Amino acid sequence: MTDERFVRLVNVQKTYDGKTLVIKNLNFTISRGEFLTLLGPSGSGKTTTLLMLAGFERPTSGEIELDGQSLSTEPPYRRNFGMVFQDYALFPHMTVFENIAFPMVVRKYPKAEITARVASILEMIKLERFRERKPSQLSGGQQQRVALARALVFQPRLVLMDEPLGALDKQLREQMQLEIKHIQKDLGVTVIYVTHDQSEAVIMSDRIAVFNEGSIYQVDTPTELYEHPKNSFVAQFIGENNQLLGKVVGWTEGRCEVQLDGGSLVKALPINISGVGSSTLLSVRPERIVFNPKEGSCENNFQVRIDELIYMGDYTRVRVSLSGEATHFVVKMPVSGMSQPLHEGITLKIGWSAEHCRALDAP
Repeated sequence: MTDERFVRLVNVQKTYDGKTLVIKNLNFTISRGEFLTLLGPSGSGKTTTLLMLAGFERPTSGEIELDGQSLSTEPPYRRNFGMVFQDYALFPHMTVFENIAFPMVVRKYPKAEITARVASILEMIKLERFRERKPSQLSGGQQQRVALARALVFQPRLVLMDEPLGALDKQLREQMQLEIKHIQKDLGVTVIYVTHDQSEAVIMSDRIAVFNEGSIYQVDTPTELYEHPKNSFVAQFIGENNQLLGKVVGWTEGRCEVQLDGGSLVKALPINISGVGSSTLLSVRPERIVFNPKEGSCENNFQVRIDELIYMGDYTRVRVSLSGEATHFVVKMPVSGMSQPLHEGITLKIGWSAEHCRALDAP
């Protein structure tokens, strides 16, 4: 049975000057064996939260619990957590084997157990033949594997990772994302991961906590965050997003009608709005928009002019101007999605359904 409250933060707040809260009333739980990512822009509070979990910072108020026990008075070295940082923090004078073994050595594990566990994890990260090398003799990706192995080898209760892939190039970064995820699943370890890269969070996480200005705006699976954002910040931060500002003028049968600044009417799914007369931000994903929709297939239809076409390989990014509205839309069109070629400057229709257009709180 999954422990859904393995890690628990209750009303956690943090201030450094006694006036400004950098962390505002955090309340969330993490299941045993879960991969949870703290995602948000710089300065949003995600690293401060990680440091409080690690014990390097103390909450100004509130409680952090692990497996039902308070961590308030527990020093970092007694929390038995593994940590992985962006700069790897490997010991340059030690071999790969010695670096990985270090946490077990300082905890005074038997020598035979150290040898067996290090050998096992070296096999898992595919670095058996590099065991006698120094960190300077490894690539960036290999060093990151060693740092990960060192954090896992002593079977920690929790692993904390702070932007661990930030120093790697794009291709290696994407490869390491999958490797870390696979190792985490194989070992069943609980991971709390910090990043500002939303695509990385979506690829790796079981759930994502979206941070902004010291608060969590939504905690959910990647699919739910992308398909069902609960507020305008999450809709803007997770994935590409078209936005339209307007006012709610009607509401019936689970749909609302929104009048845009130019007078056009749009039908949408009400998510987080007050009611008729309230301002709202409409969110429409680029891949949900179709060109020349069939009659009656979309509740929302606009005449547009194509302003720009950018070939992206598996799709074409099309920027269009909406007739009668002072705004631009982006449409992602699969390379095989049109029976006729598009050209800049031509006019045609686009459409999208009400269920793919979400009415959210206006920022």
